[in-house]
Amino acid sequence: MTIRSPLAALTLAALASVALTTAALADGGQSGGMHQGRGALQMLDFTALDTDADGKVTQTEIDAFRAAEVAGIDTDADGMISAAELAAHHGAQAQARSATMADRMIARKDANGDGMLSAAEMIAPQTMGARMFKRLDTDGDGAISKAEADAAGERMGEGRGGREGRGHGRDHGRN
Repeated sequence: MTIRSPLAALTLAALASVALTTAALADGGQSGGMHQGRGALQMLDFTALDTDADGKVTQTEIDAFRAAEVAGIDTDADGMISAAELAAHHGAQAQARSATMADRMIARKDANGDGMLSAAEMIAPQTMGARMFKRLDTDGDGAISKAEADAAGERMGEGRGGREGRGHGRDHGRN
């Protein structure tokens, strides 16, 4: 994309700022780029932003980074971000996160080191899972009763300040 005038450059920078801020707010800070769901001090990737490698990031460098991100989202280079372009961008980010999670899961569960998970490896109890089961089985009979599950749900709800919703609290949305 070629920027032909200073006004076009300023317009693109403003669009970039608004688009990324809006996307970050809608995304809850979970997408890539500068907003990766981390703390404010950790959200800047200095390597990517510090283009002159002086050990400092200026507002101009941030604006240029944002403009480049938006240009990458604007796949038809019309200066506008459509819902389809934004959805494709978010889909690509979700796919990248999913691939990372899959790689980590394979690294954690691949007992025979073949780079894939068998059904047995997938269902094999993990140390944390076994400890959780033991903790839930309060009477030690090797099974979790409905009463034990309900009691655990109540304890978890209390530990979160009694919050319900989002799968927390009583019955986790189940009967």
